[in-house]
Amino acid sequence: MAKNKHLTDSERMQIEQWLKERISLKQIAIKLEKSTSTISREIRAHSSLGDKYALHRIHNRCVKRSNCQRQYLCEDKPNCTKRCSICKLCNKLCNEYEEQICRKLFEPPYVCNGCADEHQCVLRKQYYIHKKAHEVYREKLVESRTGANITEEELMALDQLVSPLIQRGQSVHHIAVNNPDQFNVSEKSIYRYVDGALLKARNVDMPRVCRLKPRKSKPVEHKVDNACRIGRNYTDFGKFMEHSGVSAVEMDSVIGRIGGKVLLTLMFKSCDFMLAFIRAHNTSQLVIDIFDELYRLLGADSFRRLFPVILTDNGSEFSNPKLLEFDSRGYSRTNIFYCDPNASFQKPNVELNHEFIRRILPKGTSFDEFTQTDIDKMMSHINSYSREKLNDKSPFEMFGFLYGYDILEKLGQRRIPSNEIHLKSALLKK
Repeated sequence: MAKNKHLTDSERMQIEQWLKERISLKQIAIKLEKSTSTISREIRAHSSLGDKYALHRIHNRCVKRSNCQRQYLCEDKPNCTKRCSICKLCNKLCNEYEEQICRKLFEPPYVCNGCADEHQCVLRKQYYIHKKAHEVYREKLVESRTGANITEEELMALDQLVSPLIQRGQSVHHIAVNNPDQFNVSEKSIYRYVDGALLKARNVDMPRVCRLKPRKSKPVEHKVDNACRIGRNYTDFGKFMEHSGVSAVEMDSVIGRIGGKVLLTLMFKSCDFMLAFIRAHNTSQLVIDIFDELYRLLGADSFRRLFPVILTDNGSEFSNPKLLEFDSRGYSRTNIFYCDPNASFQKPNVELNHEFIRRILPKGTSFDEFTQTDIDKMMSHINSYSREKLNDKSPFEMFGFLYGYDILEKLGQRRIPSNEIHLKSALLKK
């Protein structure tokens, strides 16, 4: 039996074909020289849902469809005398809809491939498709091998040991030689972590590093925990939002001069209101510091009400989800989810609202001379600007109506009279 070998695309193609031929998982495992549990896990992990309906059957997947007698769910069809359960719109309109899941999906082979009842079954299907399965496998494989292979706790311990010594002028080699029992990473890894801004120490604290000419290579985005997106990807976000009943906040960064100050932006989708916070560097620790300060300023209840769910991208500054999601005592304060790689369209509101910031701070402008007071002033003008999509109300008004004007005062926001709003770079000229 082959051990420690990943399934290939051709093996996945064979699995799909054998499932159609109704060959058991045990026999498939024997043919591929794998364990039965390996084949079982592969099918359950990489099968995909299908929305295929049976031909000439009523499109109703409700568990109550056989005995339901409800009528007149369609308000635009008051003269309809049919039972709603025999209408294809029933599942969309009925507030008592409860989807029935086929019991066969909970037992081998866990999918509809080769099922004798597939063509007459009205329930939601689940298929093992080798091409999709291999794509998902490759994506997870690449993702698991990127970033820094270190947990948040290990990184914090390393930072507490290494950064103070580097800032005193000691070299990484000197620190490693004299503290051999406290290191579980190589010297080269520490240099990478410093260069990736994962530690408090910076390259400028190591004079020799600053004198070396950097190699020409593709920039690497270092993540604190390469498993940070597991359970927090965009698909997980969609599933969470289906049952949460809350509105998500979109989070992003706006870059000024490369290597200089940056902005952290938080966009409330429910009212187009946006907050911005200036940071000295684009690091995960400074994002955590802003969350901690907001949590202290607003209080636990208000913070959880304002930020129940946050959707962001895959930037390294957002790769400490646990320290963002939980306070210092370990209590949950928010839920962090990530967009798919290179899919900024999945958080369109914050991306579009950045256009207002770029009117005042054009791309390439250095933010180094600005303070948080300047940024609050800019955001007060932006949030006071009326939006057609809000029925000509401003985000400031909508936010105040939804969450209270006292919170706006705590956040440093004030209403700017309509005729005094300034959305040009002259607003922050000093």
